[in-house]
Amino acid sequence: MARVATPARPHGLRHALGVAVSGALLLLVLALFALLVVVPKVMGATPLTVLTSSMEPRLPPGTLIVVGPINTDDLVIGDVATYQIRSGQPEVVTHRIIAISSSTDGSRSFQFQGDNNSLPDPELVQSAQIQGRLWYAVPWIGFANNFVNGASRALIVPAIAVALLGYSIVMLAGGIRVARKPTPDRSDPLLMRALFAKVGDHRTCD
Repeated sequence: MARVATPARPHGLRHALGVAVSGALLLLVLALFALLVVVPKVMGATPLTVLTSSMEPRLPPGTLIVVGPINTDDLVIGDVATYQIRSGQPEVVTHRIIAISSSTDGSRSFQFQGDNNSLPDPELVQSAQIQGRLWYAVPWIGFANNFVNGASRALIVPAIAVALLGYSIVMLAGGIRVARKPTPDRSDPLLMRALFAKVGDHRTCD
């Protein structure tokens, strides 16, 4: 009679948990890669790091924010936006718009205030200073983004993301392969006879 292989039963909670964790890690890496690399690159957005507590509790220090380009005519009170402290200078602030005023020539100026600040920002902000509106934020990732900046980010961030992605795929594939690995069917009489014969050989040697 030919031997028949049957699928192995699940290896218990530890095995199921390992497969679930690997799958979750894979999805997390894909999501982070899209949010931190793909979306800003494709949409022309800018990733920035929150360094102060002025926007707590929504945007605590260490949060990575992605700021997208915006027509200043589309900004409304309540929007969180990023502006240059001095027009043309690199230093920026990300606060909430609390008031908007328009001049007779049609230009707009904006009053900002941090959610955690008791007073508005000291100066009105002109349209030319606006860098963009907040699209989304990712907690805790900002410090790493701040550490890896400039030209090195273009190489290091994708490399880390690809490495984590590869690791997740390997772990997930390994878990699935183990789950599907066939085991001998112990109901096969030929196999059982061979096992009993092997046990008998060991007893003879004792």
